[in-house]
Formats: sequence, C-alpha cells, structure tokens
Amino acid sequence: MGEEMDGGRPGVAATLRALNGALGRPAALWVKESGARNLRHRDFLAPRAALSAAFPGGQVPPEAVSAVPSLRGPAVLPLRVCRQTAAGLAVQVHRPEAFQRLLGALPGPAAPAAGPRTGCVVLHCPALRSSPAALRPRHLRSVLLADHLAQLLRAQGVDVRLVPALSEERSWDVLRQLRVCWPSGSGGSALADAISALKAALGRCPCAAACEPGPGTAEGVISKVHLKSFVEQQGLLGYDPNLDVLLVTERTLQSLAELQEAVLQCPAKGQSSCCSIVHVVNCEEEFQQQQLDVLWRILDPGAHTALQKHLVCGPVKVTNPSSPIGADQYFQLRKHQMYEASVIKYGELAQDEAWTEVIDTLTVAAIRFEMLSTAHRSQITLDLENNSISTKGTKSGAFVMYNCARLATLFSTFQRAVEQGTYPPLPPVSELNFSCLREEGEWLLLFNYLLPFPEVLQQAAQLPPPSKGIRITASTETVCKFLIQLSMDFSSYYNRVHILGEPFPHLFDQMFARLQLLGAVRDVFHSALATLHLPPLSQI
Repeated sequence: MGEEMDGGRPGVAATLRALNGALGRPAALWVKESGARNLRHRDFLAPRAALSAAFPGGQVPPEAVSAVPSLRGPAVLPLRVCRQTAAGLAVQVHRPEAFQRLLGALPGPAAPAAGPRTGCVVLHCPALRSSPAALRPRHLRSVLLADHLAQLLRAQGVDVRLVPALSEERSWDVLRQLRVCWPSGSGGSALADAISALKAALGRCPCAAACEPGPGTAEGVISKVHLKSFVEQQGLLGYDPNLDVLLVTERTLQSLAELQEAVLQCPAKGQSSCCSIVHVVNCEEEFQQQQLDVLWRILDPGAHTALQKHLVCGPVKVTNPSSPIGADQYFQLRKHQMYEASVIKYGELAQDEAWTEVIDTLTVAAIRFEMLSTAHRSQITLDLENNSISTKGTKSGAFVMYNCARLATLFSTFQRAVEQGTYPPLPPVSELNFSCLREEGEWLLLFNYLLPFPEVLQQAAQLPPPSKGIRITASTETVCKFLIQLSMDFSSYYNRVHILGEPFPHLFDQMFARLQLLGAVRDVFHSALATLHLPPLSQI
C-alpha cells in the first residue's frame, strides 16, 4: 500500500513500513499483534527468529532500538516504548494519542476512496444468463459474490460494469429480495451491430467452419470453431485440456457482444490501464466459460480479451434435499426459519407488521453471510434443517445485525437522556479525554477494527495482477469475517462494560470517550454492511 493514508489518519501498513525502516533491513521483520493476551504487553513485535536471521546473533544495534519510539509520519501510529523481550523486540503504542488521532480524524474510517476513478473492471456472471426459475443456490453464490465485489471495487474508486443486463427484471424477484443491485435492459441496435460484426469475424476466422442447417446439425448452430488448435498455437496456459470444438450459436455471439459493449462503456484511460474482465463462475460453469473466453480471444484479439480472468466459486452442497432446490425456495425457507426463530426469541413482538422488514433484512443477512463468509474456492454446505438458523449464533449474519442494532439502541437511549436533561450533549471531539479509555476491550476495538478497516476494504477489493494462467483468487470472505469477529469482540465488551452510567459529572469524561469510540465502531458496521447491500437495523 502506498502513502494513501496521509492526512493524519494512522494506518497499519505505514506503521509497519516505518518500523522496518528503523531497523535498516529490507526484510519485513515486524508483525502487528491482534490477540487480547499479547496486546496486554505489546502492540507490534519483531520476533526473535526474524531478528536472528537479520542481525548477527540476533542483536539489534542499541541506537536502532532507541530510535523506534521517535518514529513520526502522517500515517504512523504514535509509539511509546520499544524494548527487548524473550519473544523479540516489542513495541507499545502511545494509546491515548492513538485514540485521539483515530477518533478525532475527519472524515471517519469509512470515508469513500478519494481522487479520480482508477481503472475499470467488467464483472461477468454467466449464472444470470439462465432463466430465473433455473437459478440454484450454487448460481446464487456467484451472483452474491459479484454483487459484493462490485461494491468493494467501487469503494476503491474503480469503475465497474456488470454483465449481463437482466432482460425480464420483474421475474428476478429473488435478486430484488436479496438486495442485489444489478442492471437491467436490452442491448438495442448497438448490440445487434456488435453481433453482426462478430458474425463477420467468424466468417473470416481460419479456426472456424460454417455449419449449414440440415440433418446432423444441431438447431441454431451457425459455426464450428476449433478452440484447441488456437490455444496450442497461442501457448495459452491454464485452460482445460478437453477444450476442443465449440458449436457457436446466435446466443453465444450475443454473450460476447454484451461483454464487448461493456468494455466499450469503460472510460478510456490509455493502454496502460486497460479494462480487465473477470468471469465470476461456479465450478460447474467453468468449462463453458473457458470456451467463451477462447472464442472471444479468436474473434476480437484486443488487449482486453487477453486480460480475461476467471474467479471460480467452489460447489454448494445442499444436505438432504427432497428434490433440487431453487434459489427462490431457498430464500423462502430461510425467511420462514428466521421468522420462527424470531418468534421463539421475541414472542408476539415478532408477529407485528413492523417486524416484516426486520425479518426480511435478517434473512438477507443470513443468506449473504452463509454464501460469502467462506473463501470462494471452498465448498459450502447448506443445512436446510429448521434448527440450522439462529438469531444469535456468533457466526451468523443475524448476530452481526443484532450487534449493529444494539449500537443504534445505545445512541437513541443516550439522545433521549440528553433531551430529558439527564446527560449533557456529547462535547466536540477536541474536548474529549481519551486517557479515560483504559479497558482492554476498548483498545481491542480500536487496534483490531477501527485502525485497519480501510486496509481491510482495500484487501477485499484486490484482484491480483495478470499472471500465468486464467484463474484468480480474491479475498471476498474478508468483510464477512471481519464483521463476525468485530461483533464478537464488541458483544464481549458491551456485555461487560456499562456505557451509560449514573448522571454524575465526574463520570462524564469516561462516558463521552466511550460514546465517541462506539460511534466510530457503529460507522464501521454501517460501511462494511453497505458493501453487502445490508441496511443497518435500528432495533431487533
């Protein structure tokens, strides 16, 4: 990460760079601590083994050690002490100043990426080429992943185009219910012209042979294209060795034309930042998408077709289905289970009409976390039994939404108390005393969540640069895992610490500092949930 965090807000990467620079070695020697036990003693550590490899006898020059606490920089955390320990070189942050710089920084940790748009990505989801009735949970996984990835990329200033456009928007109810934001519409004359141009290219292609209608020719086939010879001639790596002859139909060309149109809509930024195309597919569609990829390379040998990459989702296994379950059935089943779980927990309250939207949102959260909190390469197993969904399980989307709602309740309770004259209003951040934040849980929330949050979003949006082969791996599970862990640590802190105390003036400093901290935590929840198209709930 470059020096993108100037402007006063400290960052993890910049602090690690400064620490490594202080020891005068090119190797990355330092690590950030995250466990509660280690954070009692240190915040950063250069482990003994790493020091032994970098310095004779593992002995760091004393002048280098003594210089560490004086490290400064716009994005470098304020450091208090550096000392030799049995585990290695340990550094502690000057915590009150770190609280001040992070909680007093405006805009907050969830600020959108500033500056001009950087590059363009076309996300292609072949699962949406089938009819809505044919959509299965395995297709839903790739759709939800593409939808989430689009939000993450846009937050980093990337221009995103989604393909294909949905032609019959009304029939895609399940996508609307899951809050998937996908374009709709027909291609019009531009698409027809693109298909004609591709047909002409097909007629000139030495790898292709025209197919005349008649006995022995499948209906709709207009050409046979020999993919294997092209792959071998071009020395293309990473393709299935079974790629051979592709029977091209009008629909095949329409798929390519839609991709071409999306590329043409990308802002021209010069050859150096050519639009990249990512096919987000489930493993069962991968072979067919590779066929389409090679055909496009043959018919349109431009820089963009050479930059095609495939982000492949692992299988989705459904336990004990009586028959193949559709995406819509899956949504309705999870919604019914969430309703039943809410009635058990909240009683008749959950049957009130006002709860309909709450239960809808909890259902979307449950499904999105179920589909997205596992690495995209790995298999997901969906247990459709009634007892498999909960409003409180710590690994669930509902648990995340519950903790977000607890924060909303905290701040509405505080606001009411201010209006009633119980507490004074929250003072300006410059008047807050952050030295009152001495609880281990408070530092954990700042150091593990508020501090690295911009870098977490950046990491989740990273698509690896073009390399050999066509498969790429993205950290699309990062945000869900981050939210689950944040919810667990926030819940532990909130259950242990009483935020709104007795209305005595000598207790206000601590209460105000804690409210400022938890206001920033709430902002992180909201920003992370927005990348999943999940609105925060004000109450559960």
